[in-house]
Amino acid sequence: MPRKPQSPRTLQRDARNAVETCAGWNIRSVARRITQFLEVRLQAAELSFAQFGLMTEIAAASDDSISALATRMGLDQSTLSRTLRTLEAEGLVEIAVAEIDQRRKLVWLTEKGARRLETALAVWRKANAELERLLSVDLVRRLALETEALAEDR
Repeated sequence: MPRKPQSPRTLQRDARNAVETCAGWNIRSVARRITQFLEVRLQAAELSFAQFGLMTEIAAASDDSISALATRMGLDQSTLSRTLRTLEAEGLVEIAVAEIDQRRKLVWLTEKGARRLETALAVWRKANAELERLLSVDLVRRLALETEALAEDR
């Protein structure tokens, strides 16, 4: 027996409830707003927020392999490699095949990349302080840590 369609008012109420209570939708909205906020400020350092994030991950890494970087960032290697090629074309990173294991690719910041990241970090510090006045960065970090288990559920 076919189901009777919901009335428009019920559908609107159910949709509004989903928008208001869906963790996935709300976190995407928060992420977009924070990303846009930081994108505007990082323009002064001539980096996009994605480039800034990738370069900070590279600089902070103890393992400089692309596969380790991809794992830390939750990206597949092909997506990461495309983004890295853009940074490589700008002379900000260098990518090389490991001498010991030819299947392993390594990535590191060039001198130009390190200087650009230092500039970007100064811009970011100011932007992050501004962001901290608007929202709890500790809350965001706690949420990030608490959701790490979701990555393990894949």
